[in-house]
Amino acid sequence: MKSSPYRWKDESAARFAQQHDAVLAVGRSQARPGEVSLSPATVREARDVRRLVLPSPNGSTIAQSMAGVAGEVIGVSLRNATAAAAWTAARLRSDKACGVAVVAAGEQWSNGALRPAVEDLWGAGAYLSALRRHGFDALSPEAQSAVAAFAHVSGDIARQLHAAASGRELAADGYRQDVDVAAEIDRSEVVPVLVERSFRAAALVASDRNSDT
Repeated sequence: MKSSPYRWKDESAARFAQQHDAVLAVGRSQARPGEVSLSPATVREARDVRRLVLPSPNGSTIAQSMAGVAGEVIGVSLRNATAAAAWTAARLRSDKACGVAVVAAGEQWSNGALRPAVEDLWGAGAYLSALRRHGFDALSPEAQSAVAAFAHVSGDIARQLHAAASGRELAADGYRQDVDVAAEIDRSEVVPVLVERSFRAAALVASDRNSDT
Protein backbone atom coordinates (compact mmCIF):
# COMPACT_ATOMS: atom_id res chain seq x y z
CA MET A 1 0.00 0.00 0.00
CA LYS A 2 1.22 3.51 -0.83
CA SER A 3 0.22 6.18 1.71
CA SER A 4 0.29 9.93 1.24
CA PRO A 5 0.50 12.23 4.26
CA TYR A 6 -1.69 15.32 3.99
CA ARG A 7 -1.92 18.30 6.30
CA TRP A 8 -5.66 18.69 6.77
CA LYS A 9 -8.84 16.82 5.96
CA ASP A 10 -10.66 19.39 3.85
CA GLU A 11 -11.86 19.79 0.28
CA SER A 12 -8.29 19.93 -1.01
CA ALA A 13 -7.55 16.56 0.61
CA ALA A 14 -10.56 15.05 -1.13
CA ARG A 15 -9.40 16.48 -4.48
CA PHE A 16 -5.87 15.19 -3.88
CA ALA A 17 -7.18 11.69 -3.15
CA GLN A 18 -9.37 11.75 -6.25
CA GLN A 19 -6.51 12.94 -8.47
CA HIS A 20 -4.33 10.05 -7.29
CA ASP A 21 -7.04 7.39 -7.36
CA ALA A 22 -6.65 6.98 -3.59
CA VAL A 23 -8.88 6.36 -0.59
CA LEU A 24 -9.16 9.33 1.77
CA ALA A 25 -9.01 8.22 5.41
CA VAL A 26 -11.73 9.73 7.57
CA GLY A 27 -11.59 10.66 11.25
CA ARG A 28 -11.94 7.83 13.75
CA SER A 29 -15.33 8.98 14.99
CA GLN A 30 -16.63 9.60 11.46
CA ALA A 31 -15.86 6.13 10.08
CA ARG A 32 -18.75 3.91 9.06
CA PRO A 33 -18.44 0.11 8.92
CA GLY A 34 -15.88 -0.85 6.28
CA GLU A 35 -14.42 2.65 5.91
CA VAL A 36 -10.72 3.36 6.44
CA SER A 37 -10.04 5.94 9.11
CA LEU A 38 -7.03 7.23 11.03
CA SER A 39 -7.49 4.18 13.26
CA PRO A 40 -4.70 1.66 12.52
CA ALA A 41 -7.18 -1.15 13.12
CA THR A 42 -9.26 -0.05 10.12
CA VAL A 43 -6.16 0.21 7.93
CA ARG A 44 -5.21 -3.33 8.91
CA GLU A 45 -8.67 -4.61 8.02
CA ALA A 46 -8.82 -2.76 4.68
CA ARG A 47 -8.93 -4.84 1.52
CA ASP A 48 -7.96 -3.83 -2.02
CA VAL A 49 -6.70 -0.38 -0.93
CA ARG A 50 -3.57 0.40 -2.95
CA ARG A 51 -3.30 4.14 -2.24
CA LEU A 52 -4.34 5.89 0.97
CA VAL A 53 -4.33 9.59 1.86
CA LEU A 54 -3.80 10.16 5.57
CA PRO A 55 -4.61 13.72 6.69
CA SER A 56 -3.44 14.82 10.14
CA PRO A 57 -2.17 18.04 11.75
CA ASN A 58 0.74 16.25 13.43
CA GLY A 59 2.65 13.38 11.76
CA SER A 60 1.41 14.06 8.24
CA THR A 61 2.06 17.79 8.53
CA ILE A 62 5.59 17.20 9.82
CA ALA A 63 6.33 14.75 7.01
CA GLN A 64 5.11 17.20 4.40
CA SER A 65 7.13 20.03 5.95
CA MET A 66 10.34 18.01 6.12
CA ALA A 67 10.01 16.73 2.57
CA GLY A 68 11.17 20.06 1.21
CA VAL A 69 14.13 20.57 3.53
CA ALA A 70 15.44 17.14 4.54
CA GLY A 71 17.41 14.62 2.50
CA GLU A 72 15.35 11.45 3.01
CA VAL A 73 12.32 11.17 5.26
CA ILE A 74 11.23 7.82 6.70
CA GLY A 75 8.35 6.81 8.92
CA VAL A 76 9.32 5.18 12.20
CA SER A 77 7.28 3.81 15.09
CA LEU A 78 7.61 1.23 17.83
CA ARG A 79 6.38 -1.31 15.27
CA ASN A 80 9.34 -0.94 12.87
CA ALA A 81 12.07 0.76 14.92
CA THR A 82 14.67 -2.00 14.50
CA ALA A 83 14.11 -2.34 10.75
CA ALA A 84 14.24 1.44 10.31
CA ALA A 85 17.49 1.64 12.28
CA ALA A 86 19.09 -1.09 10.16
CA TRP A 87 18.07 0.75 6.97
CA THR A 88 19.44 4.02 8.35
CA ALA A 89 22.71 2.41 9.44
CA ALA A 90 23.27 1.09 5.93
CA ARG A 91 22.72 4.58 4.50
CA LEU A 92 25.09 6.12 7.04
CA ARG A 93 27.83 3.64 6.17
CA SER A 94 27.54 4.52 2.49
CA ASP A 95 27.53 8.27 3.12
CA LYS A 96 29.79 9.28 6.00
CA ALA A 97 28.82 12.95 5.63
CA CYS A 98 25.13 12.55 6.31
CA GLY A 99 23.44 12.84 9.69
CA VAL A 100 20.13 11.89 11.25
CA ALA A 101 17.42 14.10 12.71
CA VAL A 102 14.70 12.36 14.72
CA VAL A 103 11.37 14.13 15.23
CA ALA A 104 8.95 12.85 17.86
CA ALA A 105 5.78 14.12 16.22
CA GLY A 106 3.58 14.84 19.22
CA GLU A 107 0.06 16.17 18.71
CA GLN A 108 -1.84 19.43 18.83
CA TRP A 109 -4.46 20.70 21.21
CA SER A 110 -7.64 22.08 19.64
CA ASN A 111 -6.20 25.62 19.91
CA GLY A 112 -3.12 24.64 17.87
CA ALA A 113 -0.71 24.47 20.82
CA LEU A 114 1.76 21.59 21.02
CA ARG A 115 0.63 18.54 22.94
CA PRO A 116 3.71 16.44 23.79
CA ALA A 117 3.06 12.70 23.41
CA VAL A 118 5.19 10.37 25.52
CA GLU A 119 4.50 7.46 23.16
CA ASP A 120 6.25 9.36 20.36
CA LEU A 121 9.24 9.95 22.65
CA TRP A 122 9.35 6.20 23.31
CA GLY A 123 9.19 5.50 19.59
CA ALA A 124 12.11 7.83 18.98
CA GLY A 125 14.00 6.15 21.81
CA ALA A 126 13.38 2.67 20.38
CA TYR A 127 14.75 3.75 17.00
CA LEU A 128 17.78 5.49 18.48
CA SER A 129 18.50 2.51 20.76
CA ALA A 130 18.52 0.22 17.72
CA LEU A 131 20.73 2.67 15.83
CA ARG A 132 23.25 2.58 18.68
CA ARG A 133 23.45 -1.19 18.37
CA HIS A 134 24.78 -0.60 14.85
CA GLY A 135 27.61 1.47 16.29
CA PHE A 136 26.14 4.95 15.80
CA ASP A 137 26.15 6.28 19.32
CA ALA A 138 27.14 9.95 18.93
CA LEU A 139 23.80 11.10 20.31
CA SER A 140 22.72 14.55 21.39
CA PRO A 141 21.52 15.02 24.99
CA GLU A 142 17.95 15.11 23.67
CA ALA A 143 18.45 11.82 21.84
CA GLN A 144 20.02 10.26 24.94
CA SER A 145 16.97 11.30 26.93
CA ALA A 146 14.69 9.54 24.43
CA VAL A 147 16.82 6.39 24.68
CA ALA A 148 16.62 6.49 28.49
CA ALA A 149 12.86 7.03 28.39
CA PHE A 150 12.35 4.00 26.15
CA ALA A 151 14.68 1.83 28.25
CA HIS A 152 12.57 2.62 31.30
CA VAL A 153 9.38 1.22 29.74
CA SER A 154 10.64 -1.26 27.13
CA GLY A 155 9.88 -4.31 29.25
CA ASP A 156 6.33 -3.17 29.94
CA ILE A 157 5.45 -1.19 26.83
CA ALA A 158 1.88 -2.38 26.30
CA ARG A 159 0.77 -1.50 29.82
CA GLN A 160 2.61 1.80 29.73
CA LEU A 161 0.98 2.78 26.43
CA HIS A 162 -2.45 2.01 27.82
CA ALA A 163 -1.64 4.00 30.98
CA ALA A 164 -0.39 7.07 29.09
CA ALA A 165 -2.75 9.98 28.47
CA SER A 166 -3.21 9.20 24.77
CA GLY A 167 -3.85 5.53 25.47
CA ARG A 168 -6.45 6.28 28.12
CA GLU A 169 -8.14 8.74 25.78
CA LEU A 170 -8.29 6.25 22.92
CA ALA A 171 -9.60 3.48 25.16
CA ALA A 172 -12.29 5.77 26.56
CA ASP A 173 -13.40 6.59 23.00
CA GLY A 174 -13.59 2.90 22.08
CA TYR A 175 -10.24 2.53 20.29
CA ARG A 176 -8.33 0.31 22.70
CA GLN A 177 -7.29 -1.89 19.77
CA ASP A 178 -5.33 1.01 18.28
CA VAL A 179 -3.16 1.07 21.40
CA ASP A 180 -2.64 -2.68 21.12
CA VAL A 181 -1.45 -2.21 17.53
CA ALA A 182 0.96 0.53 18.59
CA ALA A 183 2.46 -1.79 21.22
CA GLU A 184 3.49 -4.43 18.67
CA ILE A 185 7.21 -3.71 18.94
CA ASP A 186 9.18 -4.66 15.82
CA ARG A 187 6.24 -6.52 14.31
CA SER A 188 6.87 -4.80 10.97
CA GLU A 189 10.00 -4.85 8.80
CA VAL A 190 8.65 -2.25 6.36
CA VAL A 191 10.53 1.06 6.21
CA PRO A 192 8.33 3.77 4.62
CA VAL A 193 10.34 6.29 2.58
CA LEU A 194 8.76 9.58 1.53
CA VAL A 195 9.08 9.89 -2.25
CA GLU A 196 7.66 13.18 -3.50
CA ARG A 197 4.33 13.20 -1.63
CA SER A 198 3.86 9.52 -0.82
CA PHE A 199 5.39 6.99 1.55
CA ARG A 200 6.55 3.84 -0.21
CA ALA A 201 8.27 0.75 1.18
CA ALA A 202 12.06 1.17 1.03
CA ALA A 203 12.43 -2.07 -0.93
CA LEU A 204 10.15 -0.75 -3.66
CA VAL A 205 12.01 2.57 -3.79
CA ALA A 206 15.33 0.75 -4.14
CA SER A 207 13.89 -1.43 -6.89
CA ASP A 208 12.73 1.64 -8.81
CA ARG A 209 16.17 3.26 -8.46
CA ASN A 210 17.95 0.13 -9.67
CA SER A 211 15.72 -0.08 -12.73
CA ASP A 212 16.73 3.45 -13.67
CA THR A 213 20.44 2.64 -13.78
